[in-house]
Amino acid sequence: MANRAEGTFAVNVAPVEASHIGHQGDLDRMTLDKTFAGALTGDSKGEMLIANTQATGSMAYVALERVTGTLDGRAGSFVLRHSGTMMKSDPRAAELHVSVVPGSGTGELTGLNGTMKIVNESGRHSYMFEYVLAAQAAGQ
Repeated sequence: MANRAEGTFAVNVAPVEASHIGHQGDLDRMTLDKTFAGALTGDSKGEMLIANTQATGSMAYVALERVTGTLDGRAGSFVLRHSGTMMKSDPRAAELHVSVVPGSGTGELTGLNGTMKIVNESGRHSYMFEYVLAAQAAGQ
């Protein structure tokens, strides 16, 4: 049975210099610095690569971030993997997938698996995280 954790987060996204290969591919690189509140409390640090299509206004991004903190009272860390696309011509067609990298959980979050939904309404970010811990799945 999956658990659900909900809350908010503040994020600071800052541009950083892309590699020479990134420049050749017209990719932008950003750092992520988040603070989570709610059922997940803690911080994360990460990096994002973005491809913008100037002609259509479409964009895609991938990101990895390591979250360190407490999830429903359990301390540890884990890595989230992001994959998203957005189309300026059809905002409803946006897709965003955020999931825990299997095997990345540490401490009391060892064996963590799950997916996170992120909502951005008027600049306020919130999350809904559905997750399971291996120990819970095994009935411990």
